[in-house]
Amino acid sequence: MSHRQTRYLVVPAIAVLLGAGAASQAMAQTVVMQPAPYTQTTSTVVVAPTAPPPPQTEVVPTAPAGATVTTFWQPGHWNWNGVSWVWANGAYEQRVTQPVATATWVPAQWVQQPTGGYAWVAGHWQS
Repeated sequence: MSHRQTRYLVVPAIAVLLGAGAASQAMAQTVVMQPAPYTQTTSTVVVAPTAPPPPQTEVVPTAPAGATVTTFWQPGHWNWNGVSWVWANGAYEQRVTQPVATATWVPAQWVQQPTGGYAWVAGHWQS
């Protein structure tokens, strides 16, 4: 079989394997993706009915090897599991890139809500 004949058999076979409609639609679309200027962690909103207990005392360990200027200690905090408060130990975390030079870091914390209860707000940059 010649090279030309082989090509005529292979191209239809690939179209069948990929699905002719899907292949032609994918080829007709242009997708442009641009990265966001910075990434901020999103989380589920948790509202506790009461204020958390006072923080437990922690000894902050030495930063891990390879830590950078964006590595920071997130102190331990109380989590609400829907029934009671559960202590979560502190840990070193990577801070997302500062979006603008004037932004300040707001540590994660429980914030009292005007309607009652306390909501956990993850650490974030505030301009």
